[in-house]
Amino acid sequence: MLQNVYVQRILRLLLVIGTIIGVCFFFLFLSKYTYPFLFALLFACLMNPFVNYLENKMKVPRPLAVFFVIIVILGIIVSIITVLVVELISGFTYLAKEVPKYFDELITYFQQFITAQVIPIYEQLSSMLDNLDESYRAEIMLQISNMGSSISNTGQQIIRSILTWIPNQIAGIPNLATILIFSLLGTFFISKDWNKLTDMIKKITPNRVAVSTRNVTSGLQQALFGFIRAQFILISITAVIVLTGFLILGIDYAITLALIIGAVDLFPYLGTGLVFVPWILYMFFTGNYFLTIGISIIYGIVIIQRQLMEPKVLSSNIGLDPLATLISLFVGFQILGFLGLILGPVTLVIINTLYQTGVFKEVWEYVKG
Repeated sequence: MLQNVYVQRILRLLLVIGTIIGVCFFFLFLSKYTYPFLFALLFACLMNPFVNYLENKMKVPRPLAVFFVIIVILGIIVSIITVLVVELISGFTYLAKEVPKYFDELITYFQQFITAQVIPIYEQLSSMLDNLDESYRAEIMLQISNMGSSISNTGQQIIRSILTWIPNQIAGIPNLATILIFSLLGTFFISKDWNKLTDMIKKITPNRVAVSTRNVTSGLQQALFGFIRAQFILISITAVIVLTGFLILGIDYAITLALIIGAVDLFPYLGTGLVFVPWILYMFFTGNYFLTIGISIIYGIVIIQRQLMEPKVLSSNIGLDPLATLISLFVGFQILGFLGLILGPVTLVIINTLYQTGVFKEVWEYVKG
């Protein structure tokens, strides 16, 4: 009898695992063809609190409330992009004037470096080669030739990849516009009929499953808002630190550069290093050691505060333990690389939400029978 109970539990456990795997594969298959509407569903979930407020508190008809919220969100996004574009145009105009001068300085530096360091070494190597046996000399020249060919082929591949990538991105603009239009239309209709859709789902879903789904959805919605708020806080801190440092160093267009670096900080792992590392190397090679040290200090402060603040900010905004958040960041990076730094905390949020809403407990009770 006891053995039969264990067999039933194992079968139910396999059924649960098979159901989870099947749902995941079905979702991945479906998302390939319906991803604009999945984006629409996500946007509708994020908009729903504001739409409900306008409908219930302000007595605005729901279709009008949905339209108003979409227009406000688009207006905010367009305004932010406009401000950034104006700042970027101003900053790049300045850089277009200054970069040629800096480039000339860099060329002059390399010319002096080659004259003072490389040519004497080359002359010494040439005299050494002249004294070598003919076979050794031929082998060394062959290796140098192979090295030059390898460098040349690598450069050609990089240039070819860049030239191929640019037309592909331009060709994808109409597709992106189509996705955006369908996502906006889907967001409007899903949000407008939100109550009807939820009532329909409740009718065809068992009450226990509906309650669990509602709790999980609410928890994920709060966690998503918390994650977005945490990222905004982190890049804002980075931008403020960079702006303060640049103002102290007297760097021109400090606001523009701080905004760019703050936005780049969203890139996982690399982040601000995409801007700071080449800049520091350039200042070092051109002999501007004051800015080399100053920018390096700013970069170090940004890295330290990011590493110290990210687990704390994420945990306080999402409701996770700082150590668990730190582990999720590391494990995500080890498994998926840069993308794992985003998906790691997201996976932890989903697991924590399922645990807090009692889904794991209900599944375990089902397995035990």
